[in-house]
Amino acid sequence: MRPRVGVSACLLGQAVRYDGASRPHAWIRDQLPKYVEIVPFYPETEAGLGVPRPAVRLVHRDDGRIRVCGVDDPRLDVTDVLQQWIRQQTPELQMLDAIIFKSRSPSCGLGSACLFDCDGNVLQADSSGVYAAWVQAGFPGLVLCDEVWLEEKSHQELFLSGLQKKRD
Repeated sequence: MRPRVGVSACLLGQAVRYDGASRPHAWIRDQLPKYVEIVPFYPETEAGLGVPRPAVRLVHRDDGRIRVCGVDDPRLDVTDVLQQWIRQQTPELQMLDAIIFKSRSPSCGLGSACLFDCDGNVLQADSSGVYAAWVQAGFPGLVLCDEVWLEEKSHQELFLSGLQKKRD
């Protein structure tokens, strides 16, 4: 049985981003499926948010909570909708060997998402998005990376090797 890898759908060329675009990654889209079973996901659309939709970002509120709020309209808060979807992902995640996240995303950034204050100032540039952070905390056995890490051939080989070792 081939390893199962969750992949952010925009990296596969699916037009699911907030602006209706995708961010296809050639190696992930064209080469990775030769070695693994791909399981596409995209938190915002699977949570019921439309395409296109207003851009969102991580915001550290004055009360200490981190929320996913609108860039143009800070009153827009999609955190609860995303968290409801996230809580339903446990069965799917238990069937995966790895996940490839989209870097810098407020839901999927893996240590690459910006965290803003309520005035729009960057507080931290190395946060994890709400979904990535939840997966990191609750599923330590999963191999996790983003598309930026997979730019290097040596990292692609390490990723595939790690999946094989996990399966052996």
